[in-house]
Amino acid sequence: MGIGTLLLLSSLVTAQAARIKPNGSPADSAIANNPKLTSTVGPGAKGSAVLRAQILLDRANYSSGEIDGSYGKNLRNTIKAFQKKHALPENGVIAPETWRVLNMDAEPVLISYTIVEEDTAGPFEKIPEDMQAKSKLKALGYESALEGLAEKFHCSPQALTALNRGKRFNKPGETILAPNVETKPAQKASKILVDASDNSVSAVSADGSVIAHFPATTGSEHDPLPAGTWKILGVSKLPVFHYNPKLFWDADNSEEHAEIAPGPNNPVGVVWISLSKPHYGIHGTPEPGKIGYTQSHGCIRLTNWDAAKLAEMVKAGTPAVLTE
Repeated sequence: MGIGTLLLLSSLVTAQAARIKPNGSPADSAIANNPKLTSTVGPGAKGSAVLRAQILLDRANYSSGEIDGSYGKNLRNTIKAFQKKHALPENGVIAPETWRVLNMDAEPVLISYTIVEEDTAGPFEKIPEDMQAKSKLKALGYESALEGLAEKFHCSPQALTALNRGKRFNKPGETILAPNVETKPAQKASKILVDASDNSVSAVSADGSVIAHFPATTGSEHDPLPAGTWKILGVSKLPVFHYNPKLFWDADNSEEHAEIAPGPNNPVGVVWISLSKPHYGIHGTPEPGKIGYTQSHGCIRLTNWDAAKLAEMVKAGTPAVLTE
């Protein structure tokens, strides 16, 4: 999108904003793209103001996970982390004071995107639940073009559909409205903090400031987070998953070991960040909407896009501090 188009869009947004209620639907781009928006985003909030907040936070490397236009605990915790960084009251609610900082990024949060053949090429295939059945697949790709596009734009399929009523996501050349989540490369981290108390992973710079914050799934009562200071051993992109039923408390030990092919719907997603604690790592997931809301088998799960971003920020030897 060119500068002239952005300026035109900005002027249209400003002109329309006064005619639209603050809590419109996620499909209301005029509200979401309004750089002067100050509507309160807190418990129970849904709609375009929430969508704007989620996208701006994502662009600031403060992810709330899957962008869905709805206020939940992941967004609350991310807002609090963002407020702490900027010395704002840490209440988890976006009011004018927090909006002033977020709205310093005045680029549109929703942009036009034309679907290309790569988005629709597939192959798309239903992914079975059973590990043995998964192991028979040559790749663990997306189940649909919509799923792939939603992941590209860090949002839920439902939110992308709400933004594009009547649009066909499997049609090259179709123009859709999508979250503008493109960011500059994140700086390198000197340390990673995993905090089970608020289900988060933070990347910390050499001066001690948090430079990225992600919601996470951090273990379970059967496989609690292994608290302590560990080190990152390395990063594997598009990893093969080696399934060992003996490492899963809820698995049938009569099952055979299996190798699960790479892909975004692989059990560990698109990235595996290995830790010095044997069998533990930070990784992606095929179910981004469940991050922070379900349990794991001890490892630390992020959305695929957050795991990929974190992978670019670390290197072998980076300390990883895990706390309960």
